[in-house]
Amino acid sequence: MLRRTLAAALGAALLLPNTPVRAHDYTLGDLRIGHPWTRATAGTGGSGGGFLTIRNTGTLPDRLLRAESPAAGVVELHTHINDQGVMRMRPVPDIPIPPGAEVTLAPGGLHVMFINTRQRFDRGGRVPVTLVFERAGRIEVELAVEAAGARAGGHHGH
Repeated sequence: MLRRTLAAALGAALLLPNTPVRAHDYTLGDLRIGHPWTRATAGTGGSGGGFLTIRNTGTLPDRLLRAESPAAGVVELHTHINDQGVMRMRPVPDIPIPPGAEVTLAPGGLHVMFINTRQRFDRGGRVPVTLVFERAGRIEVELAVEAAGARAGGHHGH
């Protein structure tokens, strides 16, 4: 009976989609970077967005100055603005991270913008990114690649 139960569980696990098993988080000084993710892309030469949360557990402010990645020709920090009823993306010079606060980079808001992608972002894969902060310095993270239409990272409930 135990063998059949284990075999059934293993078979069911093999049928699950290729998604991250658990959320991935990073720490850099007082900053906690929660589950960086992106969406799958169809090919190269296009664009994509990077999303994550940054919690400042310290007493001093910090700022995300830039992001870098070998996966794109250009990487910028962006936001969405309402321009006469039309939502448009615009670069921002930096993203403030106040002490004791959490800042969310998410679809429809602040995000990392990948322009002229050099590789496909395949679901289940990872995209390397270096985040550069004014106080905390640099940290290399990996963005988990979710489905092309994902509205939030697939880490919920993991």
